[in-house]
Amino acid sequence: MISFSEIASSVHQWLNSHLSPAWVLTVEMVIVGVAAIALFALLGLVLVIMERKVAAYMQIRLGPNRVGPKGMLQSTADTVKLLVKEGITPAGADKFMFNLAPFIAMITAMLLLAPLGFAKDFQIWDLNIGVLYVTAVSSLSVIAILMAGWSSNNKYSLLGAMRSGAQIVSYELSAGLAIMTIVVLTGSLQLSEIVESQRNGWWIFKGHLPALIAFVIFIIAVTAETNRAPFDLAEAESELTAGFHTEYSGMKFALFFLAEYINVFTVCAIGATLFLGGWMPFHIGNWEGFNHVMDYIPSSIWFFGKTFFLIFVIMWFRWTFPRLRIDQLLDLEWKYLLPISMFNIILVTVIAIYHLHG
Repeated sequence: MISFSEIASSVHQWLNSHLSPAWVLTVEMVIVGVAAIALFALLGLVLVIMERKVAAYMQIRLGPNRVGPKGMLQSTADTVKLLVKEGITPAGADKFMFNLAPFIAMITAMLLLAPLGFAKDFQIWDLNIGVLYVTAVSSLSVIAILMAGWSSNNKYSLLGAMRSGAQIVSYELSAGLAIMTIVVLTGSLQLSEIVESQRNGWWIFKGHLPALIAFVIFIIAVTAETNRAPFDLAEAESELTAGFHTEYSGMKFALFFLAEYINVFTVCAIGATLFLGGWMPFHIGNWEGFNHVMDYIPSSIWFFGKTFFLIFVIMWFRWTFPRLRIDQLLDLEWKYLLPISMFNIILVTVIAIYHLHG
């Protein structure tokens, strides 16, 4: 089977044989940008229909079943609807910031794709501080939300934006400490090295109790960071109409909607990389025969399989738990998750110092 890395290598060699090094770099950057946009569009279509089908399954109903075979083209129809809708800018809004906010949300989501290893030897940028890059860039998403809420000249939008700011800034602490657990065990900030360190077992299994605690905290924290239910107070329909994007319509609304789903994919991809081995197949110690069989499954299948499993878990949360109040949400972070994370980071440091991990 032809791998992604072989395709990328072939394209690079062909460009080198026809163009100068400067043009090769330029063309490759354009190709990567177009590929990222195409991936965004595909993921948007897939994740929206997946969300609606998972919701229907959880509630014992059919879900979309009219457009296309078994309703699989429903998200395509929704996209066409949003494309032809008029984009309205409210009177009194700060037009520049109002129009800029959705693009900031999308740019932030796109930047997060850079250090992810989608398959073996296949990533946009193997940055030696990949974990730091991911945590830093993901923090920028709150700027788009605050910008949208403030510039809309709407009290519901502003309340939603302020809630989101408090929520994202709070839960970033627990998410960061959960990520640091794996950094301590691995001794590296480079995502490719973190994946390679799981060749003889994924960290969720060989990292003992601290890795399991960190994984649970990470899933809860990133669910809150992406404004997903039961932490969707920034867009609580029953209280704030639609929260920070109340005044958005047409393609501007579609960009926020797409950015949310891309962020869900990205945080799940990061979780899969750190805790579940990323593209690395499931290996058990020195079981050579079993490990060899697992290696037959393409690395991209492993990566996307793990990522979509975590996406399903986050969707499961949405249709299982009721929405929290803002005080309950902040209590969960500051009274429970953060103290547990701080104790967990001490525990994993002891394990790393005495080399008790696998």
